[in-house]
Amino acid sequence: MELFETCPVCSRLSDVKTYRRGTFVSIIQKCHHCQYSKKWKSQPLIGSSPVGNIQLSAAIYFTGSSYFQVKKVFQAMHLRNISYTAFRRHANSYLEPAVVHKWRQYQETELQFLSQRKVKIGGDMRADSPGHSAKYGTYSVMNLETNNIIDIQLIQSNEVGGSHNMEKEGLKRSLQHLESKGVAVDYIVTDRHPQIQKFLRDRQITHYYDVWHLEKGLSKKLGKVAKEKDCEVVKKWQQGIKNHVYWCATSSSSGPEKVAKWTSVVNHVQDKHTHDNPLYPQCQHPIRQSRDRKKWFQPGSKALYKLEKILTNKRVLGDVERLSSRYQTSTLEAFHSVILRFTPKSVVFPFIGMLCRLYLAAMHFNENAGRTQARTTSGVLRYRLHFPKAKKGGHTVKSVKSPPTYCYVYNLIAAVFDDIVPNPQPYLEEFKKIPIPGDLSSEFYRPPLTEAVAAYSSRFSQEQP
Repeated sequence: MELFETCPVCSRLSDVKTYRRGTFVSIIQKCHHCQYSKKWKSQPLIGSSPVGNIQLSAAIYFTGSSYFQVKKVFQAMHLRNISYTAFRRHANSYLEPAVVHKWRQYQETELQFLSQRKVKIGGDMRADSPGHSAKYGTYSVMNLETNNIIDIQLIQSNEVGGSHNMEKEGLKRSLQHLESKGVAVDYIVTDRHPQIQKFLRDRQITHYYDVWHLEKGLSKKLGKVAKEKDCEVVKKWQQGIKNHVYWCATSSSSGPEKVAKWTSVVNHVQDKHTHDNPLYPQCQHPIRQSRDRKKWFQPGSKALYKLEKILTNKRVLGDVERLSSRYQTSTLEAFHSVILRFTPKSVVFPFIGMLCRLYLAAMHFNENAGRTQARTTSGVLRYRLHFPKAKKGGHTVKSVKSPPTYCYVYNLIAAVFDDIVPNPQPYLEEFKKIPIPGDLSSEFYRPPLTEAVAAYSSRFSQEQP
């Protein structure tokens, strides 16, 4: 401010008036002695909106950050910030229409390319809260050959009569959208959700199951059995049976062959390596004499009975037959972890806000899906140890990826200033066509606030009889 206190013409004191609006500051300098005046602005304006304010809103929104977290940082540093009202006004007028337009533009190009051949897709749903009380369900469809998200459907539980119906509805909407764009589905890989199984069976769409979901379910059951009396031997074979699930899926060319290999494990754990099924008459490993005879299951034992009951269950055999031999949904699970960064489960978002953040998560994921493995300065590939909870102290080795890029953020900001701010009407019209379901509380009576306050009483403030 000292630069404006002295008149540059007569060197006398000037009157200085400042005007602040978020990150914008305007200074008017006027000298009453020589009538010199000057008006200075810290940044340009678009209409009456400071460009820096819109840029700040865009940077917060497009990176999946929280306005309130940024506000805390600004307050700690004693920096000027825009108001939440201004942030929401920018989001409603410019930012959310930009996200919707860019995602649809990308999706249209992607689906137009995929319409030229049959596509192998994976699908999975993520709920915004555990259990059966979720408000939102996000069904994501991935092109398994490129690991790119090609469709996202957001379902609110009151649209489908409860959260238990959201996964089926999400898949249904995704398939309808793909069909409307001329995309033919070769097959789909999902988890073993019963509603999904029946829906795809009725639609006569080839359906395979993700191996990890089956292995996880079996591991839980085997873990419980291993804790029972006289069943300790099961624990020795848990890891081997896990590996066997994956081997059956990846080494087989047909469903019956997968089942034949799978059921052979019941003989294998008894040290029997020839089998009755002609599709897999004997184990492929070399026969060795084991030093630990206690690791083998004994015929007629409780442990063998429990193990065989789990592994040869009718539903398990049917699921093994439909295991995916090549593509899995593990990359979709990775996408769900990206969604968490943009839509934390501890934060409640409105429907449109949730949808736009899902689109942003998909843009971020698709841009960085093909990242290469990082190397040290000497050119050695980088790895890190990972200790997942499921391994209960065990570790895995993961490759360290190269740093992510954020070109989609720059493209969105450019679209806001180059296209949307100068002429927002066509983008707003496209944006407003999105159907928004009613609030979950809309079916209940909402009393006036004064009436609710009058009827309110705390259990701790009631008079004792």
